[in-house]
Amino acid sequence: MKIIAKLCLIVVVIAALIPPWATRPAQAFSVGEERELGEKLLYTVRASFPLIDDPDVTGYLTSLGEEVLKVAGMRFFDFRFFVIDSSEFNAFAAPAGLVFFYSGLIGSMQNEDELISVLAHEMAHVQKRHLAARMEKGKWVTLASLGLALAGLLLGGGGAVSQAVLTGSLAAGQSAQLNFSRENEQEADLQGYQWMLAMGRDPEGMKDMLAIMRRIARYRSERLPQYLMTHPDPENRLEYVSALLEQKHVTPPPRDNFAFLRFKYRVMVWSAGNDTDGLRVSLANIIADSQANRERVTMAKFGLAQIECHDGNYDRARALLNEVIAAYPNKPILQTDLAVVEASAGNFDKARVLLEEAMRRDSGDMYASLNLAKIFLRQKELDAAEREFRALLLHFPEYPAAYFSLGQIAAARGQQGQAFLMAGKYHLYQGKLKQARDNFRMAAKEPKSDAAIKKEAAASLALLDRLEGKEKRKSGKN
Repeated sequence: MKIIAKLCLIVVVIAALIPPWATRPAQAFSVGEERELGEKLLYTVRASFPLIDDPDVTGYLTSLGEEVLKVAGMRFFDFRFFVIDSSEFNAFAAPAGLVFFYSGLIGSMQNEDELISVLAHEMAHVQKRHLAARMEKGKWVTLASLGLALAGLLLGGGGAVSQAVLTGSLAAGQSAQLNFSRENEQEADLQGYQWMLAMGRDPEGMKDMLAIMRRIARYRSERLPQYLMTHPDPENRLEYVSALLEQKHVTPPPRDNFAFLRFKYRVMVWSAGNDTDGLRVSLANIIADSQANRERVTMAKFGLAQIECHDGNYDRARALLNEVIAAYPNKPILQTDLAVVEASAGNFDKARVLLEEAMRRDSGDMYASLNLAKIFLRQKELDAAEREFRALLLHFPEYPAAYFSLGQIAAARGQQGQAFLMAGKYHLYQGKLKQARDNFRMAAKEPKSDAAIKKEAAASLALLDRLEGKEKRKSGKN
């Protein structure tokens, strides 16, 4: 029932957000129109699906995306990357440069080249404007049907309901769509392969990832993961990529996998929630495996430290992290991880010293900035806390928790208008548009709100009108 309820919400919201031009099936899908749909779709995703909204996680994916963009040349959109907290094997590109990974897919990966191979493939779909091409070439496709297809994608998992939505929305001309998808996949694979070579990355990661997909396709054919429904033919794709690899003349040197494994285990522990037993056993097996290399064993200890901290076993978490720090003495981010353990254990002064030292060594460590801001707020150093939260928002302007904390700071100072404004932004970036509207209205009406707050509240209300299509309805243009 929860799946059906979620489906109904998505379909209703997407239908409400479809602009009038979307009902003309053969009309060109412009960059501006794609950008508008992407913006609206993102709020629907935020409202309906659990995102791992962590600057540390998002920042890592963004850094990899920027590495791809350095070799990609011209781009139509500002790419944004997200992790959906779901055990499903899925990833997809949505309009306007939105790229989503499911935590289950990340958990299946073994190294950074595999992750980049999927990321580059999805970015290639966006860069090649394959969604736009469907709109222009497939006269039986409308943006409304694409919206329903995306709803099926977002539901994930290949369940009966999501498969019905996805298949039904593309029912007309289904065989043509399959052939077209195969062409899209080959083009995206070739583009991803070329980008990886230009980046000095090993495209063997593409082959390894496709081998995983083929294995899943063979052994889970009764319930194919959504990724294999929307990215078909892993067998043919594997043959194509293998042929490309035969032309490769230089194998890049092996890379340090520290950052990827740290990212992977943070995602997996977050996704496990209160059910960490399976992951704990898996990590313990890696540590006990005499054939496992030093990097895998050390980073398995990192993952186990994350579990111990989550479970409140702070002494054990601290001991494990210190082993990892000894193996990687030049990774400042590990001092931040240790500070998180100390703060979780209530040792705020010790955590603060570690975080300040981490930021001296790496001023771009936004994870340290976030945790330092939390400590400043807890210790009622409001000016320092506000400074860190605002610095964080320069890098992650859609991070909801920062706005929530800034609202707390404003309320503690008696700045009601600012508190309402920050609460509105918090709800906006969680996709809770009704609550956001209420907060922005209160910010605009608060007698003590200054002109800047009223102006920002009005602009935010205008944004909500655009997201909900109310501007067109008011002007009679729907």
